[in-house]
Amino acid sequence: MQAITRKLGHQSLKHHSPAISSFKSLYPLSDDHYYGYLTPRYASNLATGGAGPLIRKGTGGRSSVSGIVATVFGATGFLGRYVVQQLAKMGSQVLVPFRGSEDSPRHLKLMGDLGQIVPMKYNPRDENSVKAVMAKANVVINLIGRDYETRNYSFDEVNLHMAEQLAMIAKEHGGIMRFIQVSSLGASPASSSRLLRAKAAGEEAVTRELPEATILRPAVMIGTEDRILNPWAFFAKKYGFLPLIGGGSTKIQPVFVADVASAIVSSLKDNGTSMGKVYELGGPDIYTMHDLAELMFDMIREWPRYVNVPFPIAKAIASPREFLLNKVPTPMPVPTIFNLDAVKALATDNVVSKDALTFEDLGLAPHKVKGYPVEFLIQYRKGGPNYGSTVSEKMSPESYP
Repeated sequence: MQAITRKLGHQSLKHHSPAISSFKSLYPLSDDHYYGYLTPRYASNLATGGAGPLIRKGTGGRSSVSGIVATVFGATGFLGRYVVQQLAKMGSQVLVPFRGSEDSPRHLKLMGDLGQIVPMKYNPRDENSVKAVMAKANVVINLIGRDYETRNYSFDEVNLHMAEQLAMIAKEHGGIMRFIQVSSLGASPASSSRLLRAKAAGEEAVTRELPEATILRPAVMIGTEDRILNPWAFFAKKYGFLPLIGGGSTKIQPVFVADVASAIVSSLKDNGTSMGKVYELGGPDIYTMHDLAELMFDMIREWPRYVNVPFPIAKAIASPREFLLNKVPTPMPVPTIFNLDAVKALATDNVVSKDALTFEDLGLAPHKVKGYPVEFLIQYRKGGPNYGSTVSEKMSPESYP
């Protein structure tokens, strides 16, 4: 019965009455796709060749149709949930590739209207699997990243080879209008960090395949599921002090994770001005590691106690995991504070370059870290919901590929 109704509705729309013709002159309709009786689906006005606006004009909202069908790789991670939420709330369809349990993307489905968040199981090492999750998309956002290595995934495979593979497939696809590669602030072939060298190589590989790709380099991201303040708060609560690597003198420019998600969405809303450009996304304030630790202690209401750990000693503490990584048959623990590659990266200040494109060039003003972005640390106060919980409970392994 529903099929007959849809058919009749389709036929009635093909008879161009004056009202319908007038309506079509204002809003072009697609004769091939209909949601239901007398409810035509708007044809996408995505510009071919990647130029021009991606977003349709309209009322917006999660029940609208923005014209974007985005495959978000790494959507189940820390940044991914914020990107999915902001895409979905403006009426975009989001394809969510995941490789873990069926529960991995479950929390994302509530962020969009019915049927707009589409989880798709895939294998990042299977090219056909990657092509399948990208087949219906017109936007690809690569959030895949990992700040530590495992026996299965190295820095180069996750941050370089996967990015290169996505860019090559997007190029072959022919219908991908925008490709956004999320890298990391400080990415450089000359970095002492293997992660940052792999990120730089990933950027180069993407731009080699897709010169019009947009590259975003966020600084250390702060938020409810972050991987800096959460481990610090847990460690301080459990042991009563916090180790400061290198005396905490390294300068960083932490950024609120939701601001980075806004930057990604903003780059899709422009008229193509962000294509082929690199943006460095840092917060409005520069902190030393010691200053950021002071802010953390203030939020959890604990007296600040520090132990200065010189870089050579920090490297010695972190080295056994890296040495044993491929030599023992069991998985190694996830590094938190003493991550060898992160220790090496801390030897250099990591702030936005003087002449770099920033949030301002995307029409955004990032939040100050002090305030709402760190209020989640209240949960670590005595009697809070996460008082005494473990870091592993806060950091889901499904956040990574």
